Amino acid sequence: MLDPLTISEEQRAAVIRAYDLSGYRDSGCLDDLAAFAAELCGTSVALVSLVEEETQQFLAAIGFEERQTPRETSFCAHAMVAGDPVMVVPDARTDPRFADFPLVAGPPYIRFYAGARLLSHEGVPLGAICVISPEPRPQGLTDFQYRGMEILATAVMGRLQDRRAQLEHMRTVEVSEARVADSEQRFRTLADTMPQMVWSTLPDGYHDYYNARWYEFTGTPQGSTDGEGWNGVFHKDDQERAWARWRHSLATGEPYQIEYRLRHRDGTYRWVLGRALPIRDAEGRITRWFGTCTDIHEQKLALEEREIVSQELSHRIKNIFAVISGLIAFAARSNPGFATIARDLRDRITALGRAHDFVRPHSPQSQPKARQDSLQGLLTDLFEPYRAEDQPRIRLSGDDIPVDDRSATPLALLFHELATNAAKYGALSVMTGTIELAIRHQGEMVRLCWREEGGPPLKAPPDHAGFGSQLVELSAVRQLGGQVARDWKPEGLVVTIDVPLASFCRAPGTGPCR
Repeated sequence: MLDPLTISEEQRAAVIRAYDLSGYRDSGCLDDLAAFAAELCGTSVALVSLVEEETQQFLAAIGFEERQTPRETSFCAHAMVAGDPVMVVPDARTDPRFADFPLVAGPPYIRFYAGARLLSHEGVPLGAICVISPEPRPQGLTDFQYRGMEILATAVMGRLQDRRAQLEHMRTVEVSEARVADSEQRFRTLADTMPQMVWSTLPDGYHDYYNARWYEFTGTPQGSTDGEGWNGVFHKDDQERAWARWRHSLATGEPYQIEYRLRHRDGTYRWVLGRALPIRDAEGRITRWFGTCTDIHEQKLALEEREIVSQELSHRIKNIFAVISGLIAFAARSNPGFATIARDLRDRITALGRAHDFVRPHSPQSQPKARQDSLQGLLTDLFEPYRAEDQPRIRLSGDDIPVDDRSATPLALLFHELATNAAKYGALSVMTGTIELAIRHQGEMVRLCWREEGGPPLKAPPDHAGFGSQLVELSAVRQLGGQVARDWKPEGLVVTIDVPLASFCRAPGTGPCR
C-alpha cells in the first residue's frame, strides 16, 4: 500500500485513467450509495467525488446540481489524503482551511462536511464519498455513522474496481485478439510462400484451412475441400487407406504420415507425402493439427525405376550363380574325381545365392517374409534345408542385428560352412543332434555363439584345418574383422565369434539398413 501523501499527480492520473470514469455519473451506478449516505447521516447533500489535477467531478450527486467544481476549493481533496479514514468538519466557517471557500461564504453555504476517502487497491487516493449540510454539527458523526461512511467508501471502491477489472479484461482481450489476428496473418503469409501445401484442422479433424499452394495444385475452388471434402481429391484406391490412417492419428494423437496420389489441376494424379503433427495445450489436450503435403511424384517415379533396375541386376546376378553351378556340374561329370569337391563348391555357391536373394530379391515374388535387414531372418532362410519336419535343427536366440548386402555374403559363407561341417561330422550328422546359435549385442561388439549338442562324442580336435575352416576364418576375420575361438568339448563343438557391430551394416538409412 502506497502512502497517499507521497504519490505524484502523474501516478494518480495514470490510475484514474485505468477506471475510465468519464460520463460515469450518467449511468447512476453510485446514486444508491450516495443516497444511503445522506439518509445515514441525515443531510440534504451527498456526493461521490473524483479529484483530478485541476477539478473534482462528481460520479454521483444527491441534492447538488453542479457536475464539477475547482479542485482548489474541494473539501474532498483534503479528505482523500487525511490521516483518518473519515474527515469530519463540524463547522467550515471556523476552519481556516475552508472558511474562505466560495461554497462556504455563498450557496450552498456549507457548514458541516464529512468525507470518507476512496483509495485504489494500490493505495492511490481518488476522491471521497461525502455528506454536506448547511447546518453546523458540533457533535460531528456518531460512531455508527462514522463506521457507515467507511463501509460506504469500501462499497464505492468495490464497484469502481469491478469496472476497472472489466475494462482491463476487455483491453486484454482486445490486445490478445489483435495479437492472434496478427499471428494468424503472419502464419498465412508464411504458409502461402512455402512450396508445400499447408493445411490445418480443428481437434476433431475438421479441415478449416488450406494455403494458396493447395488450391493452386488441386485447382479446386476455395473452401470446397473444407471438412471432409479433401478426400475427394485423393485417388480412389488411396481414399480408404488415407481415411484409416487419419482416423488412427485422431484417436491416438500419433503423428500422421502417408503417401498417396492427389489429383492435380490438370486431371492427372501425382504422388504426395502427407504429414501432420498435433498442437497441444499445457494440459496435453490437442488444440489443432497442422499438416503439409509435399509433391514427391518425380522422386517416387525415380525410386520405382531404380527398383526395376535393381531387380533386373539382381536377377542377372542370380542367373550368374546358376550358370556357375551349371559349369561346376558339367566339370564334375567330365572329371568324376572332382565330384566331391564340386558338390561342396556348388553348395557354397547356392548359399551365396540364397544370401543375395535375401537382401536383394530380384522380384516381389522372391521377397523374403522376414525383414531384409534382419540377421535372424537371413540365418533362418539359410538354415531352412536343415529343418526337421516338426522343428528346426538349428535354433536361433538372443538379439536381432541389422545386416546389409555387404555383410550378407561373408555371413552366409561362415554359417554355411559351420552347418555343412555339422551335417558331415557334428550334431547334424545324427537325428538327435541340435545346434543353438545365440546372438548377443554387447556394446560395440556382437557375439555369435554356435553350440552343438547331441552329436557324436568328440575325442580330440582335428589335427589339421580343412578348407572349410579356412573359409570360416576368411569370412569372420578378414571380411568381417572379427575373431573366432573354437572349443572342442566332448559333447559338441562350441564356436564363439566376436564381430564389430559396424561390420554388419552401413550407417542406418543406407542400403537395406532402414
